[in-house]
Amino acid sequence: TSDKLHDELVKRVVSWAVMTPLLLGPVLLGAAWTIMAVAILSVLCYREFARATGFFRYRSLSVVVVLGIIATTFAIADHWYGFFVAIPPLTMVLLAMVAVLRDEPRGYTQRVGLGIIGFLLFGHCLGHLGYMANDADFRPIVMLIILTVELNDVFAYIAGKTFGHRKITPQTSPNKTLGGALGALLLTTTLVSTVGHFVFAGSGVDTPVRLIGLGLIVSVAGQFGDLMVSSIKRDIGIKDMGASIPGHGGLLDRFDSMLLVAPAVFHYIGFFRGFGLDQPTRIFTGS
Repeated sequence: TSDKLHDELVKRVVSWAVMTPLLLGPVLLGAAWTIMAVAILSVLCYREFARATGFFRYRSLSVVVVLGIIATTFAIADHWYGFFVAIPPLTMVLLAMVAVLRDEPRGYTQRVGLGIIGFLLFGHCLGHLGYMANDADFRPIVMLIILTVELNDVFAYIAGKTFGHRKITPQTSPNKTLGGALGALLLTTTLVSTVGHFVFAGSGVDTPVRLIGLGLIVSVAGQFGDLMVSSIKRDIGIKDMGASIPGHGGLLDRFDSMLLVAPAVFHYIGFFRGFGLDQPTRIFTGS
């Protein structure tokens, strides 16, 4: 019904309206604030994941994941990209070793797998959003990504309720429709390529084809991030990952779309213009 559509739309807009300033505020304050905000977001999202999946019961493994997130934050703040990309395999190795020391072979694969998924999604993938802050012109780029990921979610919902009839993944997310996905793809790509022309003016990204490519990545990765977290929730039989936002679920329910967008956009943009990767580490090589 129209009332239900209106209520759900208001719910999505209000939740994003509350969450967006929490990220945009640090972005405006500077790189250090942005990196710290992303680190806190990573830990809080991981906490919801660990509690929802029961992974928090394995405290030693959970500590490894949190240490991985802390190490990732240090690598970002230090401009140490070599360490940043080395942390995922090192964390996997440590998870595998610590899990062995529990001497509980039954459930070993599940425990290690949950730990790896938890770190990769909330430590490494989200960490790319923080690493963007090392770029001299990171503010408009990060703000563009946050706002368009938010609007992509809203576009998908509106287009889905207006034009969508054919469901894409009825078992995973019954409300996701082909019309909604295509509508979001068209609107988000148009928005990103239009605003991106001003954000990336004079850089290697500022060509029609590359800006359209960026828009497609934001929309597709955003929708798949949402579906990925929906798959996890369906698998463990829950509706929301948490209840940290009264009436709107948890943080992870709001930021799931960002999980795959952050690394995809980071490497796509970095291919054409770099992303602060030319800066030397601060502690070990000076500068």
